[in-house]
Amino acid sequence: MKSRESRKIDHIKYALHLDDGPCATGFSDVQVMHRCLPQVDRRKVDLSTTLPGVGTLSSPLIINAITGGADGVKRINEKLAVVARETGCAMAVGSQYGAVRKGLHEDTFTIVRKTNPDGILFANVSALAGPEEARRAVDMIGAQALQIHLNSAQELAMEEGDRDFSHWLEQIGEICASVSVPVIVKETGCGMDREDARKLLEAGASILDTGGAGGTNFPAIESCRYPEGNGELSRWGIPSALSLCEVVEARGWQQGIIASGGIRTALDVFKAQVLGANAVGMAGNILRSVQERGTRYTIDWIGRLQEAVKDFYTLTGCTEAGQLRQVRTYCTGDLAAALRSLSYGKKC
Repeated sequence: MKSRESRKIDHIKYALHLDDGPCATGFSDVQVMHRCLPQVDRRKVDLSTTLPGVGTLSSPLIINAITGGADGVKRINEKLAVVARETGCAMAVGSQYGAVRKGLHEDTFTIVRKTNPDGILFANVSALAGPEEARRAVDMIGAQALQIHLNSAQELAMEEGDRDFSHWLEQIGEICASVSVPVIVKETGCGMDREDARKLLEAGASILDTGGAGGTNFPAIESCRYPEGNGELSRWGIPSALSLCEVVEARGWQQGIIASGGIRTALDVFKAQVLGANAVGMAGNILRSVQERGTRYTIDWIGRLQEAVKDFYTLTGCTEAGQLRQVRTYCTGDLAAALRSLSYGKKC
């Protein structure tokens, strides 16, 4: 079995090597009704949004948890922090579990706050962390919120992964009760259903990150590391658009929801907000951009994406996030079939 540090390096290597999927996100099945008389001035479009307990985000885009906790990744987090600082995006660090438990590689996380002293940052631990470890993770980077990541499918795909998930909800509740910042519970690529979303909210979570299937595929990454494992786990999960609909059903439209999982374009961002997300997380594509094209290119690319989102606000007669609720949509294909089968109120 490999060490935690070597596993982190492997995750970056394979995340850069593997494509998204194979599951589809479902956002191509979301169709938005155009307004031929939008009746707005594009120059007045404001992309700012809010998250409960965190406050106002100047951009709906969040650079989601990617890396940390190993030699050689400090520079990556530094570059990501520069991108977040220059684009006004909130940023989550990767899992600090090793750092808070064993004091390993704290500098790979603290560099983010050093580089982006005034930015909105999210700390990150697993559901195995205790309350004191969670508090240390927050203090380590002066975080405005704490992510707890849920990655059961990835753990099962790992040779050295955990197998006991029976106390996760109890442990999440203990963390929520003990930290002074809002808790974001985040799936890492297999999605959330409404029942689990409700349980997490009852446990004290303030914000849910839907983390649906269709983007960076951690079971597939683990299959590269451990080919003898269950390779079919790479095809497991709730498509991102459906996961978002499930969480909105449980939580309410733009009531503390981050959509993530294979969201790659401005139109994806816009559709996610229309369906009920306050903000949208991206990770794998930003990591690839920073590593392969550099910090300046990534800053410019995010700037262009943000401007493109404003175009879609304009074409639906909206100048701010709260108005997106009036946008009419319909669903086609697999997403429409899933929503009919699951039979509940939805935006589509």
